[in-house]
Amino acid sequence: MLKRLLQGGGIGLLAAAGAVGLWRAGALDGVEHVTWGWRVRTFAPRAAPDPRIKVILVDQASLDWGKTQNGWAWPWPRTVYTAILDFCKRGGARAVAFDVLFTEPSAYEASDDQALGEAIRRGAPFVGAMFLSEKAGTATQWPAFLDSMGFSVDGLEAWRSRRQAGSIEPSHLTLPIPEVATNAALLANVSDRPDADGVFRRAALFQVFDRRLAPSLGLGAYLAAERAAGRAPVLRLSPGWLEAGDRRAPLDAEGRAILQFRGTNGTHETYSAAAVIQSELRLQAGEKPTVDPAVFKEAVVLFGFSAPGLLDVRPTPLSRVYPGTELHATVLDNLLNSGFIRPMPGAVAAAVAILLAVVSGGATACSRKARHSLLALGILLAAPIVMAFAAYRQGWWWPLTVMEAAVGLALVGGLVLNYATEGRQKAFLKRAFKHYLGAEVIEQIIADPGRLKLGGEKRELTIFFSDIEKFSSFSERLDPATLTLLLNDYLSDMTDIILEEGGYLDKYIGDAIVAFWNAPASQPDHAARAARAVVRCQRRLAERREHYQRTAGVLLKARIGLHTGEVTVGNMGSRDRFNYTILGDAANLASRLEGANKVFGSYNLISEATWSRIAGQFVGRELGRLRVVGREQPVTVYELLGVGGESVPARVTDFSEGLGLCRANRWAEALRVFERHPDDPPSRAYAALCRKYLAGETATPWDGVWNLTEK
Repeated sequence: MLKRLLQGGGIGLLAAAGAVGLWRAGALDGVEHVTWGWRVRTFAPRAAPDPRIKVILVDQASLDWGKTQNGWAWPWPRTVYTAILDFCKRGGARAVAFDVLFTEPSAYEASDDQALGEAIRRGAPFVGAMFLSEKAGTATQWPAFLDSMGFSVDGLEAWRSRRQAGSIEPSHLTLPIPEVATNAALLANVSDRPDADGVFRRAALFQVFDRRLAPSLGLGAYLAAERAAGRAPVLRLSPGWLEAGDRRAPLDAEGRAILQFRGTNGTHETYSAAAVIQSELRLQAGEKPTVDPAVFKEAVVLFGFSAPGLLDVRPTPLSRVYPGTELHATVLDNLLNSGFIRPMPGAVAAAVAILLAVVSGGATACSRKARHSLLALGILLAAPIVMAFAAYRQGWWWPLTVMEAAVGLALVGGLVLNYATEGRQKAFLKRAFKHYLGAEVIEQIIADPGRLKLGGEKRELTIFFSDIEKFSSFSERLDPATLTLLLNDYLSDMTDIILEEGGYLDKYIGDAIVAFWNAPASQPDHAARAARAVVRCQRRLAERREHYQRTAGVLLKARIGLHTGEVTVGNMGSRDRFNYTILGDAANLASRLEGANKVFGSYNLISEATWSRIAGQFVGRELGRLRVVGREQPVTVYELLGVGGESVPARVTDFSEGLGLCRANRWAEALRVFERHPDDPPSRAYAALCRKYLAGETATPWDGVWNLTEK
């Protein structure tokens, strides 16, 4: 027994050495980030946000309100922001920080910027945004006027000398317009970078430019609020720490701190910009506001954007679309409450990994029965997880993956030792069973026993439906052999492309193809992959159309519908027989869009949800709004025409002009535009609509929605 214990301990030491080596080399970072996400999602909803922090966001509802009720195009006139600043001042806000880069003069008139500057001057202490970069900016030296925005910093040069070799400091600074810069109480940097995988788990509390410290927006808001309260905290930098008055934040060598998130989007008390603006206007008119200004009493208010089209969202462990302003709010929250997560010292983590590996190797090597090995496996593999979650609760990032790798390698080593001495007979029995079960089936079950269980999950997918146009008509006149050959040839062409683009082929329904992206494996660019597959499928079909006509005597065309939305995806069926497939309204809509091509004579119809994720990467045009069977709310649809960089046909530009005229009920003018392209099916469909209204067939003004009466 002692010999086996020593052998197992030696295996544990080797396992720990390998795991620590991989950890130091960064090879385990990807998995560690995944496990960090588990911890954040477990504890973030349990952490109460600081009630002193308020957030105002220009959300999609605000954009829609501004456009429909006020006729504001984006960007809004800057006088709009004066209402927000005045409302915060009226409510008694301690400070207001704008996550907005006013780097160019207003597109409206000079008085627009002047009004904004005046509102900043008379309002609560204002923190404006500037942008530090290594590539471009309006300044390469620290402006003298920034020194008057005063806060003192101790230990900056010593901290710079301790930075890692090769660290790059920003060389360019982009400042806001003078009306903002000269009236702000403080300017703060809003540039930051995520971790290597593109996710924001940390935030830079400051950056160094021209040997000066530029605070982040969260730190700047804290400093402005402290100054407004009559306190002037000194910033002190010491090894691994930033002190701001009586607050401390643990830093890495680049001045970044690990964030402790307080919850998902909207955790801090959040208000729509439209509601705040309307409330201020009502108060000015002597009316009752929808938002009581008292909610901002003594609060630090952060203003920014969350509407998807404004592109100020960041991926975090909690969400792929986390508003950037809420990241700054999280920094401020962590500062106010000393809530930043501390990294576990590397030496401590390595020592614990070695200890766990030695125990794991010894315990496994000494296990003589399978149930003992399984018990050791369960306890020892669970131990690092329990430690990591408990450490997070105490404010530490415990490196889970290196410890799990050390334990796992030690357990494997112990099992190999057992196999070499006692497991040969068991291995023979396992080999014998291969005569009765397929090797592939066995490997799949061993790798993932969950494959044999029913169940699903909610996930956002991009869903593809295609169908051959007029398939029923020509399938009846083709003999079975020709029809089968044609269909197999067509389905092979289309399936190859879908699989090449990373899609999951759900099923064939006769000539129809159902596929989806972003499951079972996650694909952040799933919408772009699916759109590219649509373009490629149609072009492959065009290339092969002459071949199909020559061999089968049919003109083969396919209609495709594409939609992005949340569905349930997983193994579904009976306990004995099931398929990995999807269920949900989003899947139904993708199917409806395939059929809706008939309305416009198009062949590629995609939803706005998909288009919003690929706009700029592909060529297409809006075709209008549809109310499909089974849905009350209409959906805006687009025709996908090609990939980005390709020329835009004249019919696309003209069609957009005609569509706008239709929506204005200017039917005669719209008809003349659509008649420019008689060979364009969507233009013909709208031309017919124009003639209908010009002929007076209906007196009801068009509401801009096409109502489908069939699937």
